[in-house]
Amino acid sequence: MLTGAPIVPVGCQSPSVFGWAGYTLVVEARIGWPAPVLFAALYACLQIILDLVRRGDRASDQAELLALRHQLRVLERRHGRPRWNAGDRLVLAAPARRLPRSRWNAFLVRPETLLSWHRQLVRRKWAGYSRRARRGRPPVSQECPDLVLRLARENPSWGYLRIKGELRKLGHELAASTIKRILRGACIPPAPKRSSLTWPTFLRAHASTIVATDFFSVDTVFLKRLYVLFFIHLESRRLLFAACTRNPDSAWVTQQARNLAWELAELGLRARFLTHDRDGKFSPGFDAVIGERHLRQILKEFVDHYNRVRPHRSLGLSPPAGVQPRPGRTGIVVRHDRLGGVIHEYCRAA
Repeated sequence: MLTGAPIVPVGCQSPSVFGWAGYTLVVEARIGWPAPVLFAALYACLQIILDLVRRGDRASDQAELLALRHQLRVLERRHGRPRWNAGDRLVLAAPARRLPRSRWNAFLVRPETLLSWHRQLVRRKWAGYSRRARRGRPPVSQECPDLVLRLARENPSWGYLRIKGELRKLGHELAASTIKRILRGACIPPAPKRSSLTWPTFLRAHASTIVATDFFSVDTVFLKRLYVLFFIHLESRRLLFAACTRNPDSAWVTQQARNLAWELAELGLRARFLTHDRDGKFSPGFDAVIGERHLRQILKEFVDHYNRVRPHRSLGLSPPAGVQPRPGRTGIVVRHDRLGGVIHEYCRAA
């Protein structure tokens, strides 16, 4: 409570004790606080003191008395129009918030000036905080969102963690939640909803590794029927070879399957798929020759991909063979297709 004893208002003592201009520089030099943060702290302390003093019947009178006494001090040390320094504004803005608007005529400045001082103090407070070092997750580079979208579009069955493991090999450490946010922003659904593959899409994606085969018949002038079996490469529309017979039995059809394997080896074509209809002339032996050779190639290549390249969750998104490629953030990201594009591998170009 304020009494009749002379009271020296806060901010009006000599600079050696609490002078605003000199003391601010001294405190800032010793403590290392920026001036805006120091003024914000002093302003908050003064408001707390006024809140404690406010618990009385004459709280408004005491706040007004404090403001008037400080203004008198300012007039005593200045002649003519008073110049308000930062400390004066701090001391006057704090009591003004505790007084009703009807009693603001006790101040030497207009109410708009008091409000502007308060806004300036608040602005300087947050400006001081904004100059602090930022914390939290590091910013995402410009390349990361493009890579995430590319991996998701080219690999519909990959989930967030699978994409995270592939990004780690390319030199980017990204959280699964960040990958989820990027995909949602691009309106790309999760893996189970975007992994549906139609038959035309499959044919377009793997046309370079597909060979199609079928029978057609030819009737001769002697009313005899011959059966022609042909094989065609889907992407190039190249006719690999054709054969004909009067009796397309199981042994003959199986032999044509072996001929196809030799022809593909000579041409250097790595066919992964052979498509045909449900004609009964395609015997189990035919499918066995084609399927066994095809399956061996698939298993050999998949085992190599699984052990050397594919990341695993239980191993910290590292491959089982322990051959972790050196991550780098320079160079173009290149995609290598395996098994005719069923599996994609990514690396940085040298």
